[in-house]
Amino acid sequence: MTTTLIPILSAFAAAVVVLVLTPATMALARRVGAVDQPSARRIHDRPIPRLGGVAILIGFLVPALWFLPIEPGARGLIAGAVLIALLGIADDILGMQPAVKFAAQVACACIPVAAGLTIDHLTLPFLGAIDLGGAQYPLTVLWFVAIVNIINFTDGMDGLAAGVVAIGSTTFAIIAASLGRADAAILAAALAGACAAFLRFNFHPARTFMGDGGSMFLGFMLAGIAISGVMKSAAAIAIVLPLIVLAIPILDTSFVILKRLKHGNPVYSADKSHFHHRFLAIGWSQRRTVLAIYAWTGLMAILALAMRFVPYMDSPGDWNPGWTALLAAIAAIGLAGAVYLVYVLEILKWRSEPVVQIVRRRRAAGNEVAANKR
Repeated sequence: MTTTLIPILSAFAAAVVVLVLTPATMALARRVGAVDQPSARRIHDRPIPRLGGVAILIGFLVPALWFLPIEPGARGLIAGAVLIALLGIADDILGMQPAVKFAAQVACACIPVAAGLTIDHLTLPFLGAIDLGGAQYPLTVLWFVAIVNIINFTDGMDGLAAGVVAIGSTTFAIIAASLGRADAAILAAALAGACAAFLRFNFHPARTFMGDGGSMFLGFMLAGIAISGVMKSAAAIAIVLPLIVLAIPILDTSFVILKRLKHGNPVYSADKSHFHHRFLAIGWSQRRTVLAIYAWTGLMAILALAMRFVPYMDSPGDWNPGWTALLAAIAAIGLAGAVYLVYVLEILKWRSEPVVQIVRRRRAAGNEVAANKR
């Protein structure tokens, strides 16, 4: 019951709380001035309240505290997540320098690490378990801070971060439950329920944003759940599954950071080089873009679940041909989806940009002629 019914109840409870509280957070955001104004680097064209993360936080905490985990690491994870959510909320209202926010993120990450939630070993195929020794502490802090900022960077379009995290946390809940890790399954399910309910207000056209308070909280919880629910397993795929589930936001953020470094720009400088910005640049709508990224993320989640549940090995080193073929087919579908989207972003972009430029020049010329006639 602990690994099946309780996670489902947790997801339902979190969803109900978020549905009830989100309108109140919208009113609160307008009252305190936490409103995202339109600008050149923003996609929206009207002021949007950005304290939706408060509703997500409270919605998550209701079932999380009701079914309070007994493991010190899980309790440390919740404590650190609450603090990083408060940090983000303060940033949403008051603003904060990137260096200060980064230092505070590191401090928050130290809380679950100090409570014993660490990546103490890596289980790699053919190599077995590798004990990380003292390196586990800085490596775990790095993992937390990286995922926090990856999800924060992903939150750039209506419903994008909430939907991606809902898919990822649902996947982690299923995997954690299958491994008998009840605490991680409950926390992941609560996170999924909160995110799914928030989409009621955040999917395009969004009526509210989660803000940094929401995105950093979600990233922090995902990072911790990945450790406690998957990485601490002795399975050979333990290190691979979280990377597959989070492959799309990791790939997107890596691409953006490398591009900024290439051009000598600060890592935290805002631009429009994310996947979702590039989809918009070639003419895709927000809904189409978000649904495409959902589908891409979903394919990766299916691949991760297949790697966990498909019995492709009868025994170590003894591959089952039929099940291995099925797993390979699922991986091929995921790869095909990635190739298609890369084709759209890279090949189609070059084909469509000259046409777009021609249309813009013709419009400008037409406007100039009309102005001269007046």
